[in-house]
Amino acid sequence: MLKIAMIGAGSINFTRRLIMDLMAVPEFRDTEFRLMDIDPETLEMVTKLSERMLETNGLTDVKIVPTTSQREAIRDADYVICLARVGGLEAYRHDIEIPLKYGVEQCVGDTLGPGGVFFALRTIPVLLDIAKDMREVAPNALLLNYSNPMAMNTWAVRRAGGVRVVGLCHGVQHGHEQIAEAFNLPQDEIDQICAGINHQTWFINISHKGKDLTPHLLEAFENHPTLPQREPCRIDVLRRFGYYSTESNGHLSEYLPWYRKKSADMSKWINDKEWIGGVTAGYLEHCLTRFVDYKEMYPKMLSGEIASIPLGQRSEEHGSYIIEALETGKTYRGNFNIENRGMITNLPDGATIEIPCYVDRNGIAPTYIGDLPMACAATCRASISVQEMAVEAALTGNRELVKLAVLHDPLTAAVCSTEQVWRMVDEMLEALAPWLPQFNGEGRTWQDLPQPEGGMYHFTGTK
Repeated sequence: MLKIAMIGAGSINFTRRLIMDLMAVPEFRDTEFRLMDIDPETLEMVTKLSERMLETNGLTDVKIVPTTSQREAIRDADYVICLARVGGLEAYRHDIEIPLKYGVEQCVGDTLGPGGVFFALRTIPVLLDIAKDMREVAPNALLLNYSNPMAMNTWAVRRAGGVRVVGLCHGVQHGHEQIAEAFNLPQDEIDQICAGINHQTWFINISHKGKDLTPHLLEAFENHPTLPQREPCRIDVLRRFGYYSTESNGHLSEYLPWYRKKSADMSKWINDKEWIGGVTAGYLEHCLTRFVDYKEMYPKMLSGEIASIPLGQRSEEHGSYIIEALETGKTYRGNFNIENRGMITNLPDGATIEIPCYVDRNGIAPTYIGDLPMACAATCRASISVQEMAVEAALTGNRELVKLAVLHDPLTAAVCSTEQVWRMVDEMLEALAPWLPQFNGEGRTWQDLPQPEGGMYHFTGTK
């Protein structure tokens, strides 16, 4: 029987989605899920909805164990899945609204920019506490991290957590699906190699039945009946760089210095029909609305008036496939966030990269990429510099390094003076102080904690 701890399980839809993904594997239908969240109300909701979903699907041997104790959830676990949004929507408001006062218009603000940096600063201490519990009560467990900002979070855990960790995102899968749409071909017939850093991963090779489609991608997107309206920023980057990025129009626009620096000019690059198109503060508004919707829908979901996720309906999220491969030996290929150790030769070693990896019973094996195209690498390197400073600041409580990280953020640099950056960061440090113990004289530094033996790769499963 597998024991899987899900930390931050109050993410109601995503938690249930991952549970049912694992239930698609017959060998896992006696799994024990430990659902942990610090909010008793959302924990009760996700517990009851998960139990209802399992009962509806006849999965009577699966056990759901709710708890507000992180340590007890992790004790003797085989896998730990982190879904936490540290600070919730209260902190997230500050990530978006304070920079907006200084002209920094973020669509999502969870990966780079002032919002991404501060999201990392408050999430990294929590991840390191998870790692501490893992070292002490589940030393053989693997940490599957879904919490953003992915690159910074997993970088910090590798440096100071002393546990095995891999970061997971679905950007590559969604980009792959969109490329198939552009060519009007089945997705499973499109072969692709995608590499870079999380949310700036690039489709450097696309083929169909042995034919290289990469040179024809711009034409396919420009001639599609709806994609030019939905993805104007992404297509412009494809036009200039020659390669397509994994991220949505809104996400990609906020990692670059060219598309969001003047509100009057943004309409050319932003699809205002949906938040993911790049509307300023779009994801914050989406999250606020969704929270209210879940509260209203909860009774209908619990009664069965709104149908549960059916058994056998499996998403493209990597988590269940990785666990299946490690436990059963069935080979899986996916793009994961891991440490660069010479796999992308023109990005810094030690940084978090997102590249194709293979998984089986022997562990996770990354693939060698070589050089990224020069423009793609240049964009990634700019982000990596911000990430490196933010990780160091999170581990040491260095306020000046936070300011330097935000100063070097491409979007912030496009709109703010140095003095504005300093004032903005001071304001954010004050507003977000309840979630930043390492800057309040209450924290610790983690540089000297033990590192995993043998590094990240080719580790054995949990047998």
